[in-house]
Amino acid sequence: MAITKDKKREIIAKLGDALSEATSAVFVSFSKLSVTDASAMRRELRKDGIRYFVAKKTLLSLALKQQGYEGQAPALPGEVALAWTSGEDTTLPARSLYGFGRRLKGAITLVGGIFNNAFTDDAAITAIATIPPIPVLRGMFVNVINSPIQGLVVALDKIREQKTA
Repeated sequence: MAITKDKKREIIAKLGDALSEATSAVFVSFSKLSVTDASAMRRELRKDGIRYFVAKKTLLSLALKQQGYEGQAPALPGEVALAWTSGEDTTLPARSLYGFGRRLKGAITLVGGIFNNAFTDDAAITAIATIPPIPVLRGMFVNVINSPIQGLVVALDKIREQKTA
């Protein structure tokens, strides 16, 4: 059944609103995704504050043109969905969907995205998806700062052991 022009305008407006509020967005190609897997994925994405919307590629392309992002839009093969967040963690949509793609054995693949108001290709969005979450990055930073201090303490302890022996 064909979509009416009014419904198409409504979908383009919804996509435009989503893209304007998004801090980052990911284009997801999905194939051979079961209904139960899709429902579980949507539930978990919603819990994390990630919005997910499936639209026709032509309507998505029109909404993207209206936003005026920098660079060339990635090719959108097959069935495509848009996942976005307006939260502080801009890597969250890519990281979450990358995890689902690994769990669901290729039923979901990242085909590109929007990061820092510019289009990114699948390789760049996959690299962004492998960045650890902000709390983990903070912990890694604290470890880097703590390492020299810890080394100094160990060295001083060895010196104390030699002096008392």
